[in-house]
Amino acid sequence: MALSEKLGALDFSILVLYLVGIVALGVWAGLKRRGQTAGAGYFLAGRSLRWPVIGLALFATNISTVHLVSLAQEGYVNGLAYGNFEWMAAFTLIILALIFAPFYVRTQVATLPEFLERRYSRASRYWLTVLSIVSAIFIHIGFTFYAGAVVLEGLFGIDKMTSIVLVAIVTGIYTIIGGLMAVVITESVQTVILLAGAILLTAIAWSRAGGWEGITSVVDPHQLTMLRPKGDPSGLPWYSVLLGYPVIGIWYWCTDQTIVQRVLGAKDETHASLGALFAGFIKILPVFIFVLPGLICGALITQGVLPNTLEKSEQVYAFMIGNLLPAGLRGLVAAALLAALMSTVSGALNSAATLFSHDIYRHFLPTTTDRALVTVGRIATLVGLVVAVAWSPFLGRYPSVFQGINAAICYIAPPITVVFLFGVFWRGASSTGSIVTLVAGSALGFTVFLLDWFKESTGWNVPFMMAGFYLACACGVIMTATSLVAPDAPSAERAALSWASPLAPFQRKPGQTFGMPIIAAALLCVIMIMLYVKFG
Repeated sequence: MALSEKLGALDFSILVLYLVGIVALGVWAGLKRRGQTAGAGYFLAGRSLRWPVIGLALFATNISTVHLVSLAQEGYVNGLAYGNFEWMAAFTLIILALIFAPFYVRTQVATLPEFLERRYSRASRYWLTVLSIVSAIFIHIGFTFYAGAVVLEGLFGIDKMTSIVLVAIVTGIYTIIGGLMAVVITESVQTVILLAGAILLTAIAWSRAGGWEGITSVVDPHQLTMLRPKGDPSGLPWYSVLLGYPVIGIWYWCTDQTIVQRVLGAKDETHASLGALFAGFIKILPVFIFVLPGLICGALITQGVLPNTLEKSEQVYAFMIGNLLPAGLRGLVAAALLAALMSTVSGALNSAATLFSHDIYRHFLPTTTDRALVTVGRIATLVGLVVAVAWSPFLGRYPSVFQGINAAICYIAPPITVVFLFGVFWRGASSTGSIVTLVAGSALGFTVFLLDWFKESTGWNVPFMMAGFYLACACGVIMTATSLVAPDAPSAERAALSWASPLAPFQRKPGQTFGMPIIAAALLCVIMIMLYVKFG
């Protein structure tokens, strides 16, 4: 039975109330600061964000329906293995907090391409702007729309295109009107709803399965491990996680405008760093409330608690909602799914608009007023929305949405990761090296993408995580060689945007105590190591 046949008046009332309320909140948040909707107020929330809001917004923009649906699917099929994408994120958020955020806040940049221009050249800025807009529309928004369409079709029987268009309209309204302030305020509320719904479903499933003892009694112990050997059916051996994840993780959490824009809007450096670390602590939860429920679902079916009527693994989450939750709570969890979808789409839309307005439009028309720039940003948001809606139906060819989105990231991330890492750690990294690496690396990534997309004809069979690692190695060689052949003249400004040594972010001056970001980062690192020891 489709969940749409089980939803009662109370469930639909909760859904409608949520949609109306979140749009009203977003519009109100934007209009309340109407006097600041010129420039930084619209795009960066007036640089007033504090660490709790930054952390919640980072998490909300990251977590989407892709995670709720696809991680449950991966948990059902492969156990905890794909939880590595959640726990490894904590380490890259430490890198964001301690290594990248200080430079971003000190330079007061509005976009990451602007930072790249200051470190390298305007050519690098333009190239990264285009790549960032492409990733926001085709990866963040496109995959999120498709994942949302899959789950809403399962929940309510609505066809995919209708679901995509409906969510696009609702999310577009408050994003276009309110800017980043509307995005971060609604994201904070949506994160609470999302976590409440996911925790509730997990708790009920956990109880019905008989707790940890009941689960482990019917589940293969191998499914409860995170680090897998070579040849594991999950396609995610331990070495691909350790080698491949840093490439996509640093791009995603440290250099991608869609994510880092929340940090750029921080009140100061401390709030920026603590916000990133707070998100790192929250990232511990998804393994237990997104991945584990899929595994528990398999246990419940084995135990006979749930009927063995699940036809497609991608419908695991909808299947659990329909069979485990009572009336009213189904509507709440359905609202959580919409919250996850809308928060990611709104964040990516705002970031794409910021990039187009600041890094393309204003550079060609430098006399544009702040108010006119906001109008351009709103138009860019609308255009990006339309393009993403048109692209998203083509993404059904991947075995799972989660594998699809990470494969796409592995092909676009390597040159960007290399250019940023070399930029902040090696003062010899040159502007020529940067642009050559970005262009050549993007060309290599697009070639590999085509080989993978048409792998039935090409015979391509390199796992996407390892492909990302190999591409990053190639980009590192290109960056090093080109920088040595074509070095930049010494520049104090560029030198100020690089650490003197790899240990410089962690060094204290004589008599200086360790600040809260260092302490929080150390605590987070220790907790993550302990978790990997437990579930490795």
